Amino acid sequence: MIVFEFKARQPTEEQAKSIDEAIRTSLFIRNKSVALWKNGTSVKRMDLQRNCKVLASQFPWARNLNSMARQAAADRGWSSIKNFYDAVKNGNNPGEHYPKFRKTGRSVEYKTTGWKLDKSCKSIRFTDGFSIGRLRILGTRPLSDFVDIIKRVRIVKRADGYYVQLSIAADRKWEKPPTGRCIGIDLGLRHFYTDSDGNRVGNPRYLSRSLKKLKARQRKLSRSKKRSNRRRKMTNKVARQHLKVSRQRRDFVVKAARALIETNDLVACEDLDVRRMVRDRSYSKGISDVGWGSFIRSLDYFASISGSTLRKVEPAYTTQMCNRCGFTAPKEPSERSHRCACGLVMDRDHNAAINILNKALHSTAGHAETTTLVDIKSSATGPSVTGCKSGG
Repeated sequence: MIVFEFKARQPTEEQAKSIDEAIRTSLFIRNKSVALWKNGTSVKRMDLQRNCKVLASQFPWARNLNSMARQAAADRGWSSIKNFYDAVKNGNNPGEHYPKFRKTGRSVEYKTTGWKLDKSCKSIRFTDGFSIGRLRILGTRPLSDFVDIIKRVRIVKRADGYYVQLSIAADRKWEKPPTGRCIGIDLGLRHFYTDSDGNRVGNPRYLSRSLKKLKARQRKLSRSKKRSNRRRKMTNKVARQHLKVSRQRRDFVVKAARALIETNDLVACEDLDVRRMVRDRSYSKGISDVGWGSFIRSLDYFASISGSTLRKVEPAYTTQMCNRCGFTAPKEPSERSHRCACGLVMDRDHNAAINILNKALHSTAGHAETTTLVDIKSSATGPSVTGCKSGG
Protein backbone atom coordinates (compact mmCIF):
# COMPACT_ATOMS: atom_id res chain seq x y z
CA MET A 1 0.00 0.00 0.00
CA ILE A 2 1.14 3.51 -0.86
CA VAL A 3 -0.23 6.47 1.09
CA PHE A 4 -0.59 9.89 -0.57
CA GLU A 5 -1.20 12.83 1.74
CA PHE A 6 -2.70 16.18 0.75
CA LYS A 7 -3.39 19.30 2.76
CA ALA A 8 -7.09 20.15 2.83
CA ARG A 9 -7.77 23.75 1.93
CA GLN A 10 -9.05 25.67 4.92
CA PRO A 11 -12.50 24.16 5.59
CA THR A 12 -15.40 26.25 6.78
CA GLU A 13 -16.28 26.42 10.45
CA GLU A 14 -19.23 24.08 9.87
CA GLN A 15 -17.04 21.59 8.02
CA ALA A 16 -14.43 21.66 10.79
CA LYS A 17 -17.11 20.93 13.39
CA SER A 18 -18.44 18.06 11.26
CA ILE A 19 -14.98 16.57 10.85
CA ASP A 20 -14.30 16.81 14.59
CA GLU A 21 -17.62 15.11 15.32
CA ALA A 22 -16.79 12.30 12.88
CA ILE A 23 -13.40 11.85 14.57
CA ARG A 24 -15.04 11.66 18.02
CA THR A 25 -17.57 9.13 16.76
CA SER A 26 -14.81 6.97 15.26
CA LEU A 27 -12.94 7.12 18.58
CA PHE A 28 -16.13 6.16 20.45
CA ILE A 29 -16.61 3.04 18.31
CA ARG A 30 -12.95 2.11 18.68
CA ASN A 31 -13.16 2.35 22.49
CA LYS A 32 -16.44 0.40 22.53
CA SER A 33 -14.74 -2.35 20.53
CA VAL A 34 -11.94 -2.57 23.08
CA ALA A 35 -14.52 -2.62 25.90
CA LEU A 36 -16.35 -5.50 24.23
CA TRP A 37 -13.12 -7.49 24.09
CA LYS A 38 -12.31 -6.73 27.74
CA ASN A 39 -15.76 -7.75 28.93
CA GLY A 40 -16.19 -10.77 26.68
CA THR A 41 -14.52 -14.10 26.07
CA SER A 42 -13.06 -15.31 22.77
CA VAL A 43 -13.99 -12.09 20.97
CA LYS A 44 -12.82 -12.15 17.36
CA ARG A 45 -12.45 -9.45 14.74
CA MET A 46 -15.79 -10.34 13.14
CA ASP A 47 -17.50 -9.92 16.52
CA LEU A 48 -16.26 -6.35 16.63
CA GLN A 49 -17.52 -5.81 13.09
CA ARG A 50 -20.98 -7.07 14.00
CA ASN A 51 -21.01 -4.90 17.10
CA CYS A 52 -20.87 -1.79 14.90
CA LYS A 53 -24.47 -2.41 13.82
CA VAL A 54 -25.51 -2.82 17.46
CA LEU A 55 -23.85 0.48 18.39
CA ALA A 56 -25.59 2.24 15.49
CA SER A 57 -28.97 1.05 16.78
CA GLN A 58 -28.20 1.99 20.40
CA PHE A 59 -26.78 5.44 19.62
CA PRO A 60 -28.62 7.19 16.77
CA TRP A 61 -25.88 9.81 16.35
CA ALA A 62 -23.39 7.02 15.59
CA ARG A 63 -25.43 6.23 12.46
CA ASN A 64 -24.20 9.49 10.95
CA LEU A 65 -20.84 7.82 10.42
CA ASN A 66 -20.62 5.73 7.26
CA SER A 67 -21.06 1.99 7.91
CA MET A 68 -17.62 1.14 6.50
CA ALA A 69 -16.08 3.94 8.54
CA ARG A 70 -17.58 2.32 11.63
CA GLN A 71 -15.99 -0.95 10.59
CA ALA A 72 -12.64 0.80 10.09
CA ALA A 73 -12.93 2.21 13.63
CA ALA A 74 -13.57 -1.31 14.95
CA ASP A 75 -10.52 -2.49 13.01
CA ARG A 76 -8.43 0.02 14.93
CA GLY A 77 -9.63 -1.52 18.16
CA TRP A 78 -8.79 -4.98 16.86
CA SER A 79 -5.33 -3.77 15.81
CA SER A 80 -4.48 -2.84 19.40
CA ILE A 81 -5.84 -6.21 20.57
CA LYS A 82 -3.76 -8.07 17.99
CA ASN A 83 -0.63 -6.19 19.08
CA PHE A 84 -1.28 -7.44 22.60
CA TYR A 85 -1.62 -11.04 21.39
CA ASP A 86 1.59 -10.71 19.35
CA ALA A 87 3.45 -9.36 22.39
CA VAL A 88 2.35 -12.34 24.47
CA LYS A 89 3.29 -14.73 21.68
CA ASN A 90 6.75 -13.20 21.24
CA GLY A 91 7.48 -13.18 24.97
CA ASN A 92 7.44 -9.38 25.33
CA ASN A 93 6.02 -7.56 28.32
CA PRO A 94 2.24 -7.80 27.74
CA GLY A 95 1.52 -4.96 30.15
CA GLU A 96 3.08 -2.45 27.77
CA HIS A 97 0.84 -3.58 24.92
CA TYR A 98 -2.43 -4.16 26.78
CA PRO A 99 -5.26 -2.39 24.88
CA LYS A 100 -6.23 0.91 26.47
CA PHE A 101 -9.04 3.37 25.98
CA ARG A 102 -8.03 6.52 24.16
CA LYS A 103 -9.14 9.92 25.40
CA THR A 104 -8.57 11.81 22.15
CA GLY A 105 -8.48 10.95 18.48
CA ARG A 106 -7.11 12.76 15.48
CA SER A 107 -8.42 10.90 12.44
CA VAL A 108 -11.41 9.17 10.88
CA GLU A 109 -11.02 6.52 8.21
CA TYR A 110 -13.35 5.54 5.36
CA LYS A 111 -13.07 2.46 3.19
CA THR A 112 -14.51 2.35 -0.32
CA THR A 113 -17.76 4.23 0.38
CA GLY A 114 -18.68 7.53 2.00
CA TRP A 115 -16.44 9.61 -0.25
CA LYS A 116 -16.04 10.52 -3.91
CA LEU A 117 -13.28 12.28 -5.86
CA ASP A 118 -14.36 14.81 -8.45
CA LYS A 119 -13.32 14.47 -12.09
CA SER A 120 -10.38 16.85 -11.76
CA CYS A 121 -9.13 14.98 -8.64
CA LYS A 122 -8.66 18.36 -6.96
CA SER A 123 -11.40 17.92 -4.37
CA ILE A 124 -13.12 15.12 -2.48
CA ARG A 125 -16.70 14.97 -1.22
CA PHE A 126 -17.76 13.08 1.90
CA THR A 127 -21.33 11.85 1.74
CA ASP A 128 -22.14 10.38 5.15
CA GLY A 129 -24.51 11.81 7.74
CA PHE A 130 -22.07 14.36 9.15
CA SER A 131 -22.43 16.54 6.03
CA ILE A 132 -18.73 17.30 5.76
CA GLY A 133 -19.25 18.01 2.09
CA ARG A 134 -16.59 18.97 -0.42
CA LEU A 135 -12.96 19.48 0.64
CA ARG A 136 -10.45 21.02 -1.69
CA ILE A 137 -7.10 19.18 -1.58
CA LEU A 138 -3.82 20.94 -2.31
CA GLY A 139 -1.01 19.24 -4.18
CA THR A 140 0.45 18.54 -7.61
CA ARG A 141 0.53 14.74 -7.54
CA PRO A 142 -1.72 13.37 -10.33
CA LEU A 143 -4.44 11.05 -9.02
CA SER A 144 -6.36 10.22 -12.20
CA ASP A 145 -4.43 6.96 -12.67
CA PHE A 146 -5.13 5.79 -9.10
CA VAL A 147 -8.85 6.48 -8.67
CA ASP A 148 -9.87 2.84 -9.18
CA ILE A 149 -7.33 1.44 -6.69
CA ILE A 150 -7.94 3.80 -3.76
CA LYS A 151 -8.88 1.49 -0.89
CA ARG A 152 -9.04 3.83 2.08
CA VAL A 153 -9.43 7.54 2.72
CA ARG A 154 -8.48 9.13 6.01
CA ILE A 155 -9.04 12.66 7.35
CA VAL A 156 -6.29 13.61 9.80
CA LYS A 157 -6.40 16.59 12.13
CA ARG A 158 -3.11 18.26 13.01
CA ALA A 159 -2.12 21.49 14.67
CA ASP A 160 -1.82 23.31 11.34
CA GLY A 161 -5.04 22.05 9.78
CA TYR A 162 -6.68 19.01 8.21
CA TYR A 163 -5.09 16.51 5.84
CA VAL A 164 -6.55 13.90 3.49
CA GLN A 165 -4.68 10.61 3.13
CA LEU A 166 -5.38 8.20 0.27
CA SER A 167 -4.26 4.56 0.54
CA ILE A 168 -3.44 3.14 -2.89
CA ALA A 169 -3.38 -0.62 -3.55
CA ALA A 170 0.03 -0.62 -5.26
CA ASP A 171 3.58 -1.64 -4.48
CA ARG A 172 6.42 0.82 -4.82
CA LYS A 173 9.57 -0.34 -6.60
CA TRP A 174 12.87 1.46 -6.78
CA GLU A 175 15.11 0.45 -9.69
CA LYS A 176 18.58 0.87 -8.18
CA PRO A 177 21.68 -0.38 -10.00
CA PRO A 178 23.95 -2.57 -7.84
CA THR A 179 26.98 -0.81 -6.39
CA GLY A 180 28.90 -3.78 -4.97
CA ARG A 181 29.45 -1.87 -1.75
CA CYS A 182 28.66 -2.67 1.88
CA ILE A 183 28.86 -0.54 4.98
CA GLY A 184 28.34 -0.71 8.73
CA ILE A 185 26.98 2.17 10.78
CA ASP A 186 27.15 2.91 14.49
CA LEU A 187 24.34 5.16 15.73
CA GLY A 188 25.18 7.70 18.39
CA LEU A 189 24.13 10.89 20.14
CA ARG A 190 27.22 13.02 19.55
CA HIS A 191 27.11 12.10 15.84
CA PHE A 192 24.00 10.77 14.17
CA TYR A 193 26.03 7.87 12.81
CA THR A 194 29.62 6.91 12.03
CA ASP A 195 30.21 4.43 9.21
CA SER A 196 32.85 1.76 8.77
CA ASP A 197 34.82 4.06 6.44
CA GLY A 198 35.19 6.65 9.19
CA ASN A 199 32.68 9.10 7.73
CA ARG A 200 30.37 10.90 10.14
CA VAL A 201 26.96 12.50 9.86
CA GLY A 202 26.23 15.14 12.47
CA ASN A 203 23.28 15.00 14.84
CA PRO A 204 20.98 17.93 13.92
CA ARG A 205 19.33 18.04 17.40
CA TYR A 206 16.14 19.68 16.17
CA LEU A 207 14.42 19.53 19.56
CA SER A 208 17.38 21.04 21.40
CA ARG A 209 17.53 23.89 18.89
CA SER A 210 13.83 24.62 19.42
CA LEU A 211 13.81 24.34 23.21
CA LYS A 212 14.19 28.08 23.84
CA LYS A 213 11.14 28.96 21.76
CA LEU A 214 9.23 25.93 23.01
CA LYS A 215 9.85 26.76 26.68
CA ALA A 216 8.73 30.36 26.18
CA ARG A 217 5.47 29.21 24.60
CA GLN A 218 4.88 26.61 27.30
CA ARG A 219 5.38 29.25 30.02
CA LYS A 220 2.74 31.42 28.38
CA LEU A 221 0.48 28.38 28.13
CA SER A 222 0.85 27.54 31.82
CA ARG A 223 0.01 31.14 32.82
CA SER A 224 -3.12 31.34 30.70
CA LYS A 225 -6.55 30.81 32.18
CA LYS A 226 -8.10 27.40 31.68
CA ARG A 227 -10.78 27.12 28.99
CA SER A 228 -9.93 30.62 27.71
CA ASN A 229 -9.33 31.60 24.09
CA ARG A 230 -5.76 32.57 24.97
CA ARG A 231 -5.07 29.11 26.33
CA ARG A 232 -6.54 27.48 23.24
CA LYS A 233 -4.34 29.61 20.99
CA MET A 234 -1.20 28.92 23.02
CA THR A 235 -1.95 25.19 23.03
CA ASN A 236 -2.08 25.32 19.24
CA LYS A 237 1.22 27.25 19.06
CA VAL A 238 2.98 24.68 21.26
CA ALA A 239 1.54 21.86 19.15
CA ARG A 240 2.69 23.59 15.95
CA GLN A 241 6.24 23.87 17.29
CA HIS A 242 6.31 20.17 18.17
CA LEU A 243 4.89 19.37 14.74
CA LYS A 244 7.65 21.39 13.07
CA VAL A 245 10.34 19.52 15.04
CA SER A 246 8.85 16.12 14.15
CA ARG A 247 8.70 17.05 10.46
CA GLN A 248 12.30 18.30 10.47
CA ARG A 249 13.44 15.08 12.13
CA ARG A 250 11.49 12.87 9.72
CA ASP A 251 12.80 14.75 6.69
CA PHE A 252 16.37 14.30 7.92
CA VAL A 253 16.17 10.59 8.74
CA VAL A 254 14.38 9.72 5.48
CA LYS A 255 16.99 11.53 3.37
CA ALA A 256 19.86 9.99 5.36
CA ALA A 257 18.40 6.48 5.02
CA ARG A 258 17.77 6.88 1.30
CA ALA A 259 21.33 8.11 0.72
CA LEU A 260 22.77 5.06 2.51
CA ILE A 261 20.64 2.56 0.60
CA GLU A 262 21.28 4.35 -2.70
CA THR A 263 25.06 4.05 -2.40
CA ASN A 264 25.34 0.57 -0.83
CA ASP A 265 24.05 -2.91 -1.52
CA LEU A 266 24.36 -4.00 2.10
CA VAL A 267 23.91 -1.83 5.18
CA ALA A 268 24.60 -3.23 8.65
CA CYS A 269 23.34 -1.61 11.86
CA GLU A 270 22.67 -2.55 15.45
CA ASP A 271 19.34 -4.11 16.42
CA LEU A 272 18.53 -1.50 19.06
CA ASP A 273 15.64 -1.76 21.51
CA VAL A 274 14.84 1.96 21.46
CA ARG A 275 11.70 1.52 23.60
CA ARG A 276 13.82 0.15 26.43
CA MET A 277 16.67 2.62 25.95
CA VAL A 278 14.48 5.70 26.37
CA ARG A 279 13.66 4.56 29.92
CA ASP A 280 17.11 5.78 30.97
CA ARG A 281 16.28 9.29 32.16
CA SER A 282 19.85 10.47 31.53
CA TYR A 283 19.59 9.87 27.78
CA SER A 284 15.85 9.70 27.08
CA LYS A 285 15.54 13.21 25.62
CA GLY A 286 18.62 12.79 23.42
CA ILE A 287 17.50 9.38 22.13
CA SER A 288 14.02 10.66 21.38
CA ASP A 289 15.45 13.71 19.61
CA VAL A 290 17.85 11.76 17.39
CA GLY A 291 15.14 9.49 15.94
CA TRP A 292 16.90 6.12 15.76
CA GLY A 293 13.66 4.16 15.47
CA SER A 294 12.41 6.17 12.49
CA PHE A 295 15.83 5.94 10.84
CA ILE A 296 15.99 2.14 11.11
CA ARG A 297 12.41 1.80 9.83
CA SER A 298 13.29 4.04 6.87
CA LEU A 299 16.37 1.92 6.13
CA ASP A 300 14.22 -1.21 6.23
CA TYR A 301 11.63 0.33 3.90
CA PHE A 302 14.08 1.61 1.28
CA ALA A 303 16.01 -1.67 1.36
CA SER A 304 12.81 -3.65 0.74
CA ILE A 305 11.73 -1.61 -2.31
CA SER A 306 15.20 -1.36 -3.86
CA GLY A 307 16.45 -4.93 -3.52
CA SER A 308 19.27 -3.95 -1.14
CA THR A 309 19.97 -5.75 2.13
CA LEU A 310 19.69 -4.41 5.67
CA ARG A 311 21.29 -6.56 8.36
CA LYS A 312 20.60 -5.90 12.05
CA VAL A 313 23.21 -7.38 14.38
CA GLU A 314 23.35 -7.93 18.12
CA PRO A 315 24.78 -4.73 19.66
CA ALA A 316 26.63 -6.50 22.49
CA TYR A 317 30.39 -5.70 22.64
CA THR A 318 30.47 -3.85 19.31
CA THR A 319 32.02 -0.83 21.06
CA GLN A 320 34.33 -2.74 23.39
CA MET A 321 35.77 -5.31 20.99
CA CYS A 322 38.86 -4.48 18.93
CA ASN A 323 38.20 -4.91 15.20
CA ARG A 324 41.85 -5.94 14.60
CA CYS A 325 42.58 -8.58 17.27
CA GLY A 326 39.18 -9.23 18.86
CA PHE A 327 40.29 -8.27 22.37
CA THR A 328 37.55 -6.80 24.55
CA ALA A 329 38.41 -3.51 26.23
CA PRO A 330 35.61 -1.99 28.41
CA LYS A 331 35.09 1.74 28.00
CA GLU A 332 33.30 4.48 29.89
CA PRO A 333 30.74 6.53 27.93
CA SER A 334 33.02 9.58 28.20
CA GLU A 335 35.96 7.71 26.63
CA ARG A 336 35.80 8.54 22.93
CA SER A 337 38.88 6.64 21.68
CA HIS A 338 39.52 2.93 21.27
CA ARG A 339 42.97 1.91 22.51
CA CYS A 340 43.99 -1.74 22.35
CA ALA A 341 47.04 -3.71 23.51
CA CYS A 342 47.65 -4.64 19.88
CA GLY A 343 48.51 -1.00 19.17
CA LEU A 344 45.30 0.02 17.42
CA VAL A 345 44.14 3.52 18.28
CA MET A 346 41.04 4.92 16.60
CA ASP A 347 37.71 6.60 17.25
CA ARG A 348 35.44 4.32 19.29
CA ASP A 349 32.44 4.84 16.98
CA HIS A 350 34.53 4.02 13.90
CA ASN A 351 35.74 0.83 15.61
CA ALA A 352 32.15 -0.09 16.50
CA ALA A 353 30.97 0.47 12.91
CA ILE A 354 33.64 -1.91 11.61
CA ASN A 355 32.64 -4.54 14.18
CA ILE A 356 28.98 -4.18 13.16
CA LEU A 357 29.88 -4.74 9.51
CA ASN A 358 32.05 -7.74 10.41
CA LYS A 359 29.20 -9.29 12.39
CA ALA A 360 26.81 -8.82 9.49
CA LEU A 361 29.23 -10.30 6.95
CA HIS A 362 30.15 -13.32 9.04
CA SER A 363 26.56 -14.05 10.11
CA THR A 364 25.33 -13.99 6.50
CA ALA A 365 28.25 -15.83 4.88
CA GLY A 366 26.88 -18.47 2.53
CA HIS A 367 23.44 -16.84 2.15
CA ALA A 368 22.55 -16.57 -1.50
CA GLU A 369 21.24 -13.01 -1.28
CA THR A 370 24.46 -11.82 0.40
CA THR A 371 27.10 -13.63 -1.61
CA THR A 372 25.81 -11.94 -4.74
CA LEU A 373 26.61 -8.56 -3.19
CA VAL A 374 29.98 -9.15 -1.55
CA ASP A 375 32.72 -11.76 -1.77
CA ILE A 376 32.92 -12.90 1.85
CA LYS A 377 36.11 -14.71 2.74
CA SER A 378 36.41 -17.51 5.24
CA SER A 379 35.88 -16.61 8.88
CA ALA A 380 39.45 -17.84 9.49
CA THR A 381 40.72 -14.55 8.11
CA GLY A 382 39.84 -12.89 11.41
CA PRO A 383 37.50 -10.07 12.37
CA SER A 384 38.91 -7.40 10.02
CA VAL A 385 36.73 -6.12 7.19
CA THR A 386 37.44 -8.14 4.06
CA GLY A 387 35.86 -9.01 0.78
CA CYS A 388 33.78 -5.91 0.11
CA LYS A 389 34.30 -2.55 -1.39
CA SER A 390 34.22 0.55 0.75
CA GLY A 391 30.77 1.85 1.47
CA GLY A 392 29.10 5.16 0.74
